[in-house]
Amino acid sequence: MQKRLIAVAVFFAALLVVLTHIGTKVVATPVFSYAEEQKCVYLTFDDGPSTVVTNRILDTLAEEQVKATFFIVSDRALSRKDTLRRIAKEGHTIGVHSKTHEYNQIYASDQSLLKDIDDCAAVIRNVTGVNPRVYRFPGGGTKDRARQSKLIREKGYEIIGWNAVCGDEEIANASAETLFQTTVKTSSGKNKVVLLCHDSAYRKTTAEVLPRIIAYFREQGYEFRAF
Repeated sequence: MQKRLIAVAVFFAALLVVLTHIGTKVVATPVFSYAEEQKCVYLTFDDGPSTVVTNRILDTLAEEQVKATFFIVSDRALSRKDTLRRIAKEGHTIGVHSKTHEYNQIYASDQSLLKDIDDCAAVIRNVTGVNPRVYRFPGGGTKDRARQSKLIREKGYEIIGWNAVCGDEEIANASAETLFQTTVKTSSGKNKVVLLCHDSAYRKTTAEVLPRIIAYFREQGYEFRAF
């Protein structure tokens, strides 16, 4: 009987040690913060500059006090130098997109791709004095993108993709309402939004819907940033 009582006492003593140890581990477990990452949105515009559309976009950005990022096609910028200078003067980021936007030429070889980048960057520097440091692949790149990205980063560029679209490239003849709804849908649930838009000459609807897009992100608590 006495041995049985001793065994029971030992069991409960061991159990107490285990529970104490578990309790200690629980207390020592790091407390994770569930605060959400700061909401931010990067408005990015490809394929410009154009005279009318880019300037309308710049007017809206100035009125709303928002900075954006413009990935330019330098062959188009050569005849719109004042617009390119305005982008820089008003504090927006200018990035390299392409010299020609002709995929067959750009992606013909690694040398062709790098020369395309150099030619575009040279126009940006010569016209604005800005040394561009961000890049976006024309058409989103090719199957060789991973290898090409390494070469581009070695030249000192940060490569910028996107995780949301307004639909001005993807949806033919999209209305302003469609562009707005596409923006809302593709950005939903993301704390960091990089929104792909375009400011080439026939993207007038993009310029039209931009104030509504900005208002939406403000209402959702987003901070606007440029790269």
